[in-house]
Amino acid sequence: MRFMMLMIPKGYEQAAPGTMPPADAVAAMMKYNEALKAAGVLITLDGLHPPSMGARVSFAGGKPLVTDGPFAEAKEVLGGYWMIDVKSRDEAIEWAKKCPAGPNEVIEIRQVQEMADFPDDVQKAAAGFAELQANQ
Repeated sequence: MRFMMLMIPKGYEQAAPGTMPPADAVAAMMKYNEALKAAGVLITLDGLHPPSMGARVSFAGGKPLVTDGPFAEAKEVLGGYWMIDVKSRDEAIEWAKKCPAGPNEVIEIRQVQEMADFPDDVQKAAAGFAELQANQ
């Protein structure tokens, strides 16, 4: 079962462009990341620049509208993520609990939808999806 663990650092929604975490926090996180890898559960991981460096594309009225960050209405934003492959939701939660996150950080855990989770008509509509994933 694949799960995405989403790091949500409170206050990051207003972080200035180029804001970086302190080296000691990165060092602690690297030990955690190495433990995920050593356990054989880590698929991928990345940190994300603050929203002030991003953009959103919305489709109200059927036309794309680009809004540059920061986003005034944002209450929570992603700071990074891990994709892990574990046996259960409980195991994903256990890994999240081991993260050396700070008091201003929250980890949201979301299971990845597998093709087998969908009814036949949706699987048929998504024909070729596995090939797209394989070409990453």
